[in-house]
Formats: sequence, structure tokens, C-alpha cells
Amino acid sequence: MAKQKKQKSIEETLWDSANKLRGTVESSEYKHVVLSLIFLKFASDKFEERKQVLIDEGKEKFIEMVEFYTMKNVFFLPEISRWPYIIENSKQDDIALKIDTALHTVEKNNPSLKGALPDNYFSRLNMDVSKLSALLDTINNIDTLKDKQQDIVGRVYEYFLSKFALAEGKGKGEFYTPKSIVNLIANMIEPYKGKIYDPACGTGGMFVQSMKFIESHHGNKKDVSIYGQEYTSTTYKLAKMNLAIRGISANLGKVPADTFAKDQHPDLKADFIMANPPFNQKDWRAENELTNDPRWMGYDVPPKSNANYGWILNIVSKLSENGVAGFLLANGALSGSGTEYEIRKKLIENDLVEAILILPRSMFYTTDISVTLWILNKNKKEHTAKLPEETRNYRNREDSILFMDLRQIGEPFEKKFIQFSEKHISNITGTYHDWQKTDSDYTDIPEFCYSATKEEVAKKDYSLVPSKYIEFVNRDENIDFDTKMKGLQNDFTDLLKTEEQSKKELLSVFKELGYEIEL
Repeated sequence: MAKQKKQKSIEETLWDSANKLRGTVESSEYKHVVLSLIFLKFASDKFEERKQVLIDEGKEKFIEMVEFYTMKNVFFLPEISRWPYIIENSKQDDIALKIDTALHTVEKNNPSLKGALPDNYFSRLNMDVSKLSALLDTINNIDTLKDKQQDIVGRVYEYFLSKFALAEGKGKGEFYTPKSIVNLIANMIEPYKGKIYDPACGTGGMFVQSMKFIESHHGNKKDVSIYGQEYTSTTYKLAKMNLAIRGISANLGKVPADTFAKDQHPDLKADFIMANPPFNQKDWRAENELTNDPRWMGYDVPPKSNANYGWILNIVSKLSENGVAGFLLANGALSGSGTEYEIRKKLIENDLVEAILILPRSMFYTTDISVTLWILNKNKKEHTAKLPEETRNYRNREDSILFMDLRQIGEPFEKKFIQFSEKHISNITGTYHDWQKTDSDYTDIPEFCYSATKEEVAKKDYSLVPSKYIEFVNRDENIDFDTKMKGLQNDFTDLLKTEEQSKKELLSVFKELGYEIEL
């Protein structure tokens, strides 16, 4: 029997797609070209699926009515925007124009996609028709509806970042937050109800994971509203596309913009903030710029030499009365001096810092440094909260900060990277939530976690470096060195005696053979 042909994975298919672009498109454009086409096919497949349902229900007269698609969170696609039409014309000289027209028409007919899809993009790329046609054939082989739970857009973007981030990401400061870290943040701060905000939202991964968290814990997605901001135009478009294709409504601002220079949510008070802002941004403001910004009210103005504390204070200013934030920063922010020291000291004195978790190295595609997850909480007082799956009693934690060292935790993936497994995330978040609760069995664990008082932190000069608080086991301290050295002396003496005996035996053998030698 002939061997059954192995079906290619979506990753292999996408790599084939990228290979077809070589020499025609810059590598930094690969993900945008492929993602736009994947989106078009996915939207078209969803449209055709909904259309067939209407036909099966005997509602043929409604198959060209927009309302019968949008009511099911399906984008309505006119004929010229449908994938079969694109494939039918894929060998034509004007195929790039037809793709641009299709994308423009989809956006025009679906308000939630406003500003999301590339404008006149394929025509401007001036791609070779044969290569674009071959790319369309490859995309056509992807079954976008095979797995109803499949995160197609997110998976595609993640895949292309993993392949090209080292070439384009590091130099441009473009960072992608790995899924396991986003999952960890979501499970720690539990964004189940209210307003969620990300001031550096990238492609919207934090929002996607928040929705998945709500679904997995039997919450209601209608109980949350999403706000974000993104500086890079192409990433802003990808974020809008990423959220729209999942039916996630979000306010990402009217245009892509710098969060510091053009805050698009100045009056927002969010219940949950999740963020992975650019690390160690230099010259993020001019010397006399943003010095009286209301976001720094009550604190010193963050230094222009590094934006880390600018991001922290932006986040603090956006937190609601009981708001919680989980965000990533470079480790240097844990112990900076000067203005950073003064801001950090006040954050601690104001009882905002709840937990500091240092992460393993090699978790990011674009940098191998170890970074820190900060948890800020506006309500560390004793209270009771109703979550989707439980009612939780919180103890008063105003006098304490939880430190966790996760550097030895994680599992390898893609050979050179580290990620957290679901079991790791469960253990980390379980420890954190146990520490928060009134009646729990939380205890400090050497080399893993420690609950420090505010007084202890003050004595350490307000440093938030976990290793200054977490107990580390000295595995040499129980060794009796005198006994150990005597044992080594005896072993060495025995070795010399054995060697001397061997010499005598060897000399005896040579003597019997009639040779006189010296060793």
C-alpha cells in the first residue's frame, strides 16, 4: 500500500509561503504579507460557512444581507472580497490590485475593522505575479476552520516573529510577549470583570489571553471592555485585525500613537492593566517635555534617560480604586538610583507594590536577558471578592511584598528558548494567591519565594531585587572541612603507597630479566 501523504502543519505551510517571497519582499515584510492573506482567507471561510448555514435553514434570500452575518460576529464579504474570487484571478497581472481592493472593501463594509487592514499595500510592494500567485496557492491549502478553537492570526504572527524577530525586532525595539508569560500574568491578576488596559499593546496578545482566561474560568466576556494603545502603525493594524477576527471589541485609540506624547485614554481608570512596554527606552521625552504631566502627580518626574519609571507611573495613574496591574520591566528598574530610587520608595510607601517575580533568561525571541514581572495593587486591604469560580477572602497585605525567583523554573522549547508549562503557571499563581488569602498554608520557600515586610524592604534601602530577600541554601555550610581534609590526606597517602609498591614490583620484573634501571 502506498504510504499516506503526511499533511503539512500550518508552520510548514507558512514557511513555504515565506520561501516564495525571497528576493521579492524584505524579510521584515513577510509576516505582514502572509498575515493579510491569512486574514482574508479566514474571513472568507467564515463567511462561506455562515452562508451555507443560511442556505441549509432555507434562508437563501438573506445570504447577501449584512445583518445576518454580523449578528454571528462574521464579517460580511462582497463578491470581490471572497477568497474563491481571489484564487480564480490569482494568475492575472492585476492580482495585487484585486487583493488591495478586496481588503479595502472588507474594511469599508465592517466598521470594527476601520484602520486595521493594509491600504494599497500589495500594489506598492510590486511583487512578481508568479510569486504572488504561488503564495496564494500555498495559503489556499490552509484549512482555517479545521480547529474551531485555533488562534490562527495569533499563531501566524507568533510563528513569523520566531523566525524573523532576531533580524528585525531587536534593532527596532519590537518585542513580542511569549504566550506562557502572558498566560502567567492573566492567571495572576485574573482580569475577569471591568476595564482592561494595555499601554503598549503590540498585536493585542494580552487582550486575547484575558478573554481566554475568562472563558476557561466560566466568566462572561461581555463583563469586560478593552482599551489599548500602540505606537507602530503596522503593529496597530495587526492588533485591530487580531482582535476583530475573534470578535473582540476594543478601543485602541483612533490612530497609532506614542502613549507618553499622545495619550489616547487620558481619563481612563482601568481595573486590570497588563503590559510589556519596551525595555530601557532612552530619550523618551525631551529635557523640558512632560514635566508637568498629571500622570506623575505625587511623584518625581521620571528621568528622560530611561522610560521604565515613566511606564510605571503611567500604569499607576490609570488604575481604578481597586485596580491591579501586571507588567514586565528590565531588571535594572528594581534597584535604580536617583529619581528612580525616589519614585520606587514612594511606590512602596504608598503600598502599591504587591509582588515582584524575576523570570528566567531566554524567554523572549528578541533578547535573552532575565526580566521582572511587577504586580501593583491599589487594594491590599483585607476584603472579600467574588470571582467567577469562588469567593475569595483577602488578608491585609499593606505591610508586605511577595518576592519570587523563577529563574530555575521553565522548560525548553524551540531548542534555545524557555517557557512556563501549565503546571509551572499553576504552581506560581497558586503560591501568589495563597499568600494573598486569609486562611492559607502559605510559607516562605528557600530559593523560590519570600514574604518581606515593608520594614525589611526599607532596611535594604528600598531595593526590590528578589535575591536580597529570598533565602538561598548554602550547600557548603554543613561540610566539616577539617574532617574532609583529613580524609583527602589519607586518600592521597594511600595513593602514594600504592604507587611506591607498583614501582618496586616493576623494578623486580626488570631485574629478573637482567636489566638494571632507575625509576
